[in-house]
Order: sequence, then C-alpha cells, then structure tokens
Amino acid sequence: MSVAITFLFLLIFARFFYVQVIWGKDLIYKATDQWNREIPIIARRGKITDTNGKILADNSLSYSVFVRSAAVVEKQKTAQILSQILSLNYEDLYKRLTSSRVSEITVARQVDKSRIELLTAQNLLGVYFAEDNSRSYAYNDILCQVLGFTSSDGSGVAGIEKYYNGILKGTDGEIDYSTDIIGAERENATVIYKPAQAGNEIRLTIDINIQLAVEDAMRSAYKSSNAKAVSCIVLNPQNFDILAMVNYPSYNLNDIPRQDTDLLNKLTRNGLVSDIYEPGSTFKIITAAANVEEYLQGNKKAFSQSYIYNGSRTRSVDSTTIKCWSTHANGKHSNQTLADALNNSCNPCFTDIALSLGNQTFYKYLSAFGFGNVTGLDFSGEAIGMLVPQTAIRDCDLARIGFGQSVAVTGIQLACASAAAVNGGNYYAPRLLKSIVSPNGKVISQNEPILKNKVISEKASKIVAEMLEGVVTEGSGKKAYIEGFRVGGKTGTAQKFENGKLAQGKYVSSFVGFFPANNPEYLALIIVDEPQGTYYGSAVAAPVAKEIFEDIIKIKNIKLNE
Repeated sequence: MSVAITFLFLLIFARFFYVQVIWGKDLIYKATDQWNREIPIIARRGKITDTNGKILADNSLSYSVFVRSAAVVEKQKTAQILSQILSLNYEDLYKRLTSSRVSEITVARQVDKSRIELLTAQNLLGVYFAEDNSRSYAYNDILCQVLGFTSSDGSGVAGIEKYYNGILKGTDGEIDYSTDIIGAERENATVIYKPAQAGNEIRLTIDINIQLAVEDAMRSAYKSSNAKAVSCIVLNPQNFDILAMVNYPSYNLNDIPRQDTDLLNKLTRNGLVSDIYEPGSTFKIITAAANVEEYLQGNKKAFSQSYIYNGSRTRSVDSTTIKCWSTHANGKHSNQTLADALNNSCNPCFTDIALSLGNQTFYKYLSAFGFGNVTGLDFSGEAIGMLVPQTAIRDCDLARIGFGQSVAVTGIQLACASAAAVNGGNYYAPRLLKSIVSPNGKVISQNEPILKNKVISEKASKIVAEMLEGVVTEGSGKKAYIEGFRVGGKTGTAQKFENGKLAQGKYVSSFVGFFPANNPEYLALIIVDEPQGTYYGSAVAAPVAKEIFEDIIKIKNIKLNE
C-alpha cells in the first residue's frame, strides 16, 4: 500500500514539475496572449532613389485590418461586413473567424483610407486597424525590371526590392496593453509602446534622366523595327556604374498583373542579366583586344596593326566552311588591316586571329573578360552565358567564337567586357547600389568600385578604342556618328538559333558604342531582338545609340570634343 501511495505521490510531483518548469513558459505565453492585445506598427519600407537622390520607389499610407476572433460577438455579421467592404470571400473569412486557433487574424493589408472609414462607421467589436504602407513607384513602368516589386505583406519579390530586402524592410513595432477575457481593452490598462524602425534607403547608380531618355529611345526603336523585344544598358566605363537599364516591353509597377503568372514572369524578367544570346560581330572587340595585347607582349602568333589580311576568301575548318557576310565581289574586303577588318566586320580576319592565338591563349582572354562566368552584378538571377569547355573546343568552334558565333553571352557580360577593352583595360564588378542611406538622410555606407581584373594594357586598350572610333567615322557604325564628338563602337548582326538550327529570317541586331573615344565616360549596348524588314545592326541599332548619346550630351551639357 505504501508503495502505491509513494508511486502516486511521485506521479503527481512529476506532473507538477512538468507543468511548472517544462510547460511553464508556454503556459505563461498563452495566458499573456489571452489577456493582452498587440497592435502591430508596420515599419516604413526604405526608399529607392537614383544617384542624385530622386525618388524611384516610396510608400503611401494605407492600413492593415485585424480581427481578434474571441472578441467578435456576431461573427456572421462581422464576416459579412468585412467581406463586402474589403472585397473578400465571405465563406473563407467566416471560416477563419470561427475555426482559427490563433488569437489575432490578419484580414487585409494595404487597405486605403476610404475603406477604413467605412469600417470604422460600423463599430465592429474585435476589429481594429493599424497603419501600413503601400509601395508606390514614381515612374510607373520606368526601370520596372530593375526595381522589381513587393508582395502584399511588403516583402521584396523581384529586382532590387528582393535583392536588398533586408536593408529596405525595417523592423516592425507594436502597441501592447491588457484586455479582458474576450479581448476588450481594460480600464486603466498599461500601454507599452515599441516603435517601428524604418528601413534604410537604397541609392542606386541609375541616373533617372538618362534612364528616361533611354526608355524613350527604346520604345521608338521597338515600334519602328516591329521587334520582338529591345533592350539597352548604359554604364560608366570608368567604374562600371549602371546608369540606365531598359528591357521593353515592360509593365506598370503600380498596376502589376499579379493574376497572370506567366505574363508576370515574362514581363518582370531582366533579360540583360538573365537571358543569353549569340553576340555576332560585337564580340570582335574582344578578339581584336586579345590580338593587340598579345602582339604588344611579343607573341609571334599575334598579328601587328599593319599586317594585311587577305579577306577575299572562304576558309574550311574541320570540314566547316567559314565565310564573310560579304561576297567579296570586285575585291571588296581584300588586303585589310585589323582596323579595316573591324570597319568592314569581316569574319575571316577574326577567324585567323582566334586560330593563330590558339585555344589556350584565346580562352585566357575569354576568362579575363568575364565570359563563362557571372559579372558579379548585385542582382538576382544572373546567367553565366554559354561557352564551349576549353577541353572540348574544336578548331571550327574556336574560329567561330572569334567573330561572335558558337558563344552565348548576357547583355551585362558584353557591356562590361567592351568597357574593359576601351577604358584602359580595367574590369570592374558592375554595380547598381551606390550607397545606403538612413531614414534621416545620413549616408551609412558607400559601395565603392571593385577592380576585378586587368584584362589588357592601357596601350592596347588605347589602340582598340582608336580602331573602334574608326568604325563609327569610316565603317559600319557611321549611323552612330555625332558631329564634334569622338564616338567609337561596333555593330553586330547575328542569326538566331532555335532547336539547334539556324532560324530563317530571325536576327539579333546590336551595337556597342562609347564616347568620348579617347576617354570613355558613357558606354551603351543596344540589342534589338528579331527586327522586321531591315535587320543589320548598322541600320537598326547604331542610330539608337546616336539618339541616346545625343540625349546624354544635352542632359549633362557636354561640350564639343570634351
């Protein structure tokens, strides 16, 4: 008998220990939750601004609606009124009010003031409101694929909003006070106020004035070429700051097509970062730069500036015939220097360079210029491009890479590589973030340029830039020429591949341009996907670069030959 009593005593003691010690904290929390009410204070999300502090993304005042179901007396009526005013499904809301085990239910967020006034007039027990923030974008569709957007709960979903969400989101606060058993506020209740901490501002390298000019130019190009899509990136070659980035078609950030997932995914994709394409003749900038640098280093397999290429022929490599876009009739493209070959965009000359340098040397430059890897841009979803592994490269592949085929790149890769070729040979990590600024306007941190690589010497870079200036003054890039300004560049026209085969009648037309040619401050890459009718980069993309550069000249008040 005594054993049984002892066992029973130990059992009761064990239960007492479990409730008081092990389960105690959880019970205290539940009791506190039952007798306390918390009204959340939603933190203001940080602004996104351009390089000069002009607002791109901000907040507008809205409200969140909460229900403490235990305090709701007439659940059916309450669900009916809430569903009508807030445009919610009555059945779903009623089920939540009657079956939810949590004390607080978030009914809706980002509700405008007019609806809150209607709800307030109903004086519903257990229903209360708190200030919230609705994200607003100053320029609607401008910069939409870069900025991205937020979800209904204020978290970043895409673009800069997603990438820097941790900096932008801030920390929510709350107001706590005691209530009775059904959640009604007690008389003389103690109120504890925990303020919200606003998110920090993200200041971008984007210059909104240049961005607006580029947007206008690309819309015009899209319409005039009847293209599938157009895109453009403008950067500062001296530090790889992204000054403008446009993908068109676009969408309105203040009217996001959230209900159509396929359309939303298509329109929100930043193709300049995430999509790859065969660059064609714009890639000859890289081949030319590799050759010039190797020649200056004394590599006897490289060609001098005065070397004469016999361009008037086709060439068979691994049973593959490689030829120029021109028929070479009447001696056209014959007896060319490297500068001439760039002017005329003659494929066989660049085939000669790639094959002569060999895969080990040529791949060294491809790697140095960032191909086959990400650039390091502070943006999610960057593609690495497509490059045949060096161990699997054949001569015919190497020959084609020399003039921009059998290789696929992203727009950001090509823009950065081209900038490094003409800026003195310096390859920086491209960046969209300029600085982080506190809510009171104090700069917390600066995002300084990062030099990743020295791709070629300053001397070689100067030679390449001079040659590319000749492309604009004398060669295929004449439609980018601006009187009184030194503009350099290279055209590109590449036939598209679909399902492993050339797609008849489908081209990507492009142009890489920069100015001033002797000390580049602005570089633009224009890509026109599947233009209809005229499709040569010289006719479709080069004039767009001219328009953009002329706008920049006006915006920055740049003087002749500055």
